[in-house]
Amino acid sequence: MKSVFVLLTFLAVSQGIIKIPMMRGKSARQQLEERGLLEEYRSKFPHNPAAKFLPRDEQSVVPMTFDPDTTYYGEIGIGTPPQMFKVLFDTGSSDLWVPSVSCTSSACVKHSKFNSSASSTFQAGTRTFRISYYSGYTSGITGYDLIKIGNLFVDHQIFGITETESAFLDFVPWDGIVGLAFPGLSDQGGTPLFNNLWNQGKIDQYMFSMYLNSSVEGSMLILGGTDSSYYIRTLQWIPLYQATNYWNIEIRSITINGNTVACSGGCVASVDSGTSLIIGPSKDITNINGWLGASSDPNGEATVSCGVTSYLPEIVFHISGYDFALPPSAYIIQSASECRTGFASGTWILGEVFMRQFYTAFDVGNNRVGFAQAVRS
Repeated sequence: MKSVFVLLTFLAVSQGIIKIPMMRGKSARQQLEERGLLEEYRSKFPHNPAAKFLPRDEQSVVPMTFDPDTTYYGEIGIGTPPQMFKVLFDTGSSDLWVPSVSCTSSACVKHSKFNSSASSTFQAGTRTFRISYYSGYTSGITGYDLIKIGNLFVDHQIFGITETESAFLDFVPWDGIVGLAFPGLSDQGGTPLFNNLWNQGKIDQYMFSMYLNSSVEGSMLILGGTDSSYYIRTLQWIPLYQATNYWNIEIRSITINGNTVACSGGCVASVDSGTSLIIGPSKDITNINGWLGASSDPNGEATVSCGVTSYLPEIVFHISGYDFALPPSAYIIQSASECRTGFASGTWILGEVFMRQFYTAFDVGNNRVGFAQAVRS
């Protein structure tokens, strides 16, 4: 599989953009179901997708939570020579971290670990590193090193090296996280990787974009611009809503068959590649699921009969004068045992379910997000 990453990265450098292949791995949910551990983990580590989006002064615990359905990751190298890691490219956070060889937690056993003594360019940081989670915490030290992403190198990048990790990270398909939100959100107090790519003159445009598909291979993180081969027609640009450190936009309303079913009067949503589902307030999500004829399973997840999914309606998101329609093939998640809707309760987040349908561009320089119908593979 590693050779696939190397080949695709080599072929992807063109026209001033850098394309980083992303894989769709087996989710924590799938791995836990296979081992009969899902119920145990679900009770131990409740999923609160809105936790990392709470204002800092409202957070009793900080930015992240167990999301059993996140699946996409790419590769970066850290150090000289580069040590390779699978990472979640997360537009809902701003820090880079990977496990350390000193990590004593069970979660680290299953993942690649950074050895600072094996890198000739590593410099120790002066700060400790701790991200508290809704379901536990990750802690360690910070350091600086050379980061390889595609064929680009970022000098003296701050990153976290975890020495302890919460057990809910045992089964995620990635080793660490690369945060792609704004610098003010950094818990490490440094400049995020993407911003340093721009500051060090490594990319031509101050933007990145993502194409997520449903296959194991074929998804891409595109640095320094967009690639029209991954979307249909033109990008529709949405200004960011107010000055925050997140990729927040305003949704005017959400409709089914012309009827407003959620966001009546408007609502603000974060566009987050680090969240698997579409999240919204309980009242709105209950209403959407009701229109779909969904019922709650014993775990509170909304399910529908797999035999009727093709007859379900489109769900239309009205954003800044544009309409973005999600067909049932986008918002129904089928497993071996059931068909779930891709909606859950929390504050408004447009996660993987939305981003698989719409190629998404994040324009840092102009404070806007662009959506276009994604090409289906």
